[in-house]
Amino acid sequence: MHVKHRRFHQPAHPALARARLSPRREALVYWILGLLWTSGIGWLVFHYFLRQAGEFGEMSHPLEAWWLRLHGAGAFAGLWLIGLLWAIHLVPGWKSRRRPSGIVLSGLLSVLVLSGYLLYYAGGDRMHEVVALVHWLVGLALPLPLLLHGLRGRRARGSQRGA
Repeated sequence: MHVKHRRFHQPAHPALARARLSPRREALVYWILGLLWTSGIGWLVFHYFLRQAGEFGEMSHPLEAWWLRLHGAGAFAGLWLIGLLWAIHLVPGWKSRRRPSGIVLSGLLSVLVLSGYLLYYAGGDRMHEVVALVHWLVGLALPLPLLLHGLRGRRARGSQRGA
């Protein structure tokens, strides 16, 4: 009697199998992060490049506030998303000990959450300027580490299937 060994088709670490996002959840992650990224860029463009001349000097574009409101709504969805990912993706990923890209991505998202909080609640013009710059730079750069993390996960799954 011949017995097939299934261990070659399973992930190297059992936690990796549990850390995989379903296609629906993966789409949700990209949709929410895309909303945040797009609304953040929209706000930056309207705040810095589409200001209007007013009776008393330069003033905000009327749509600037709407971009910020959309970004704020996306931030609430993003916090919910972090909770979801914590339970189904991060904890199993930490247990696998194979995801340095996940550590980097988690750190960057933590910087965005903290700096977003400080932008909303912290006082002082100088502090606000520094925190805003950090928030914008990390937020604008986030798609690259996110893409690398996703590609790394796909490559790991592909090599496990081929083994």
